[in-house]
Amino acid sequence: MKPQTIEKPAFSCSGYLIVALIAGLATLFLTVMITGNDSVKVFFVPIIPVSIFIGVGLYMVQPKQARVMLLFGKYSGTDKKPGLRWANPLFIKRKISLRVRNFESDKLKVNDQLGNPIEIACVVVWEVVDSAEALFEVDDYESFVKTQSEAALRNLATSYPYDQHSNDENEVTLRSHADVIADALQQEVQKRLDKAGVNVIEARISHLAYAPEIASAMLQRQQASAMIAARERIVEGAVGMVELALNRLSENNIVELDEERKAAMVINLLVVLCSDKNTQPVVNAGSLY
Repeated sequence: MKPQTIEKPAFSCSGYLIVALIAGLATLFLTVMITGNDSVKVFFVPIIPVSIFIGVGLYMVQPKQARVMLLFGKYSGTDKKPGLRWANPLFIKRKISLRVRNFESDKLKVNDQLGNPIEIACVVVWEVVDSAEALFEVDDYESFVKTQSEAALRNLATSYPYDQHSNDENEVTLRSHADVIADALQQEVQKRLDKAGVNVIEARISHLAYAPEIASAMLQRQQASAMIAARERIVEGAVGMVELALNRLSENNIVELDEERKAAMVINLLVVLCSDKNTQPVVNAGSLY
């Protein structure tokens, strides 16, 4: 939806020139009051209210700050030039910050793509880039940023699983692909805040965990997955070591082993290499049989 009010520059001038003008009028007024006759003094009396009226138009603009001008309820422009400025004294000059700000959401309890309850929170770094849209398109742009950021975070959390549940390493999850999730979150938040004249610089997940009611069960699942993966690597390495040992014995003609003895040797080596406890050696003083 195209915004109704778009930022435009307001007419203003240097406030130092106006200060010099007021000082000149004040000097002229004092000179006439001291040296002039009564008939002349009457014509210079209006200088006082005129100077006060002109002085009302003075205002200060800080760096990375803007003043939005309103004339009888109508938007007249925005002044972003820092320093002492002057504009029409009838303008209502509303202050708005253009500095970079950050917002950290509360911990939200939502369900991920697989329906698992999780806790999630985010940090959004943002700035106002269109003062007119920020003030006139939404009621309270700071509250709007907070509400829409949390809504975008909820929507993102339901679009991805918390963790990988398959062997597909390319599966995008909240825990394993932080940069991809951050980019998706930034785009989602930006899409919602465009109408408020806000630019999202960065958005990232600041807290991510399973909900307390399933945390212990999911921890056991992760431990089991890690144990299985470790066992697979151990068995794979043990098989390679057994194969290497048999090949070396055969190549160097150290000992001739029949199939039965090879099977016994393989079993013993696999037990030693794959066991999670220290093995106890047994010395055989007789024959293998």
